[in-house]
Amino acid sequence: MKVPWSDYAPDLISALWKTLEYTVLGFIGAVLLGLALALMRLNPSRLLRWPAAVYTELFKNVPLLAIIFITYFGLASINIRLDALMAGALSLVIFYAAYLSEIFRAALSGVPAGQQEGAQALGMSRARSFRQVILPQALRLALPGTATMLVDLLKSTSLLVTIAAGELMSEAQLISSETFRAMEVYLVIAAIYFAVCYPVSQLLLLFERKVIAGTPLTRGRRRRLKKATALLQQTGVAS
Repeated sequence: MKVPWSDYAPDLISALWKTLEYTVLGFIGAVLLGLALALMRLNPSRLLRWPAAVYTELFKNVPLLAIIFITYFGLASINIRLDALMAGALSLVIFYAAYLSEIFRAALSGVPAGQQEGAQALGMSRARSFRQVILPQALRLALPGTATMLVDLLKSTSLLVTIAAGELMSEAQLISSETFRAMEVYLVIAAIYFAVCYPVSQLLLLFERKVIAGTPLTRGRRRRLKKATALLQQTGVAS
């Protein structure tokens, strides 16, 4: 008996959209939390550095599957009930924020200190210089690692099958149980993941190359940085 894929196509499309929904929610949340953690790690205050460091080391060394079980089953045992969408997205945010915080921290540390001095020499406030000078450069440095995390997060949504989250792998499990064609079903699902992940990774690689090469989006910032550097050289602040 062959799998009637035409009958299952609507369900597979729905599961694919659900997978992308988990990916978008998880990635946006992980980026925001990861950036906050990175800034806390770089803060002079120990009250901010230590909690961020503990969080990062803790969730870098705990399996994602364990986090999924804690957020969905563990919290339910203490009367905090989350639906599959919220629990799944929250698990992805918690796990990937730890890795992204390390990427962002390394990127922020990689921006030369003279850039901050140059921005302040131009009369910028500390907050404005961070927003317009430091952060754009740091994000460019963080882009390769961040892109890798995005693709990895997309693939990790398959672990949400353990809480019947309605994504691709959950749908594959249902189809396999109905048709008893496990090999065929999971090969097709693997092909769907490849068909989504490969173009995304290539588009991110192309975007990364354009950013590094200096697209029109970054040339304006580059001109401002050159002006700052020139001013520093004139005033003797930088060599």
